[in-house]
Amino acid sequence: MPTSTKDDVISKAEMIEIEPTTGVAIKGETRKEEKGLNATDHNGEKFAEEPKTETAEEEMRNSGKQPIDGDVPKEEEKGEFETEPKTGVSFPVKLDDGKQLNAVGIRKKSMLGIGIKIYGFGLYADNARLKEILESKFGKAPTKPTEEMYQLVIDSDAGMRVRLVIVFSNLTMSRVKKNFDEGLGASIKKLTGGKNDELAKKVMGEASDDIKLTSGSVVEISRLPGYILQTKVMGEVVSKVESELLCRAFINMYLGDDPFDKEAKDRFGMSLITLF
Repeated sequence: MPTSTKDDVISKAEMIEIEPTTGVAIKGETRKEEKGLNATDHNGEKFAEEPKTETAEEEMRNSGKQPIDGDVPKEEEKGEFETEPKTGVSFPVKLDDGKQLNAVGIRKKSMLGIGIKIYGFGLYADNARLKEILESKFGKAPTKPTEEMYQLVIDSDAGMRVRLVIVFSNLTMSRVKKNFDEGLGASIKKLTGGKNDELAKKVMGEASDDIKLTSGSVVEISRLPGYILQTKVMGEVVSKVESELLCRAFINMYLGDDPFDKEAKDRFGMSLITLF
């Protein structure tokens, strides 16, 4: 009869463990299962799954400490953030160029009677410049925001930026263009009484249809001094149009008499009063 060598005995011993409370020998593989993947009970039924670990990006998204977009300048990462509650999107309260966050909101689109969340947005402004404009017109703070105040902001050339963070998955660039052109075209019509489709299409017209806008993608549209409207998609400038009408029509979509988000407009109005 073959005899076991010393190495054989050690090898077998390593494959067996004794359960301390029962004294029953168990296999090493079973102990491994209890610590992780697909452990089973005595009837062979699964009672535990492999714990899922979050990626750094998922952890930031779920914690609300950082915005979900990937194109925030390093300076902004160090600052404070405000979260839009209906989308969970976080926005830095101050941009690297000094503009302040005055309101956050949500853009919805009705489909078959259901309000679909398209993007969360943050409204930023050069508050020092807005303060000068408002005080020169009103002198002292009104008791509440007025349409005259909003119109003054719409008509001015004070620096503003709207940061849009996409939350609707599988959104194509061509669909974004279509919806944006429709909204901006309607705003131009309200201001002038007529259509100007060619002007509306200049804002997003140069953006490639090949751009994939997944959840978290960022679009930034800025009104620069001198009535210049600049559009960035995922950090790349896609258009820069000088037009007072276009600038007014764009800001009108957020602060006009039929805004995308009425609550965001109201919050922006209250922020204006604090500037006095």
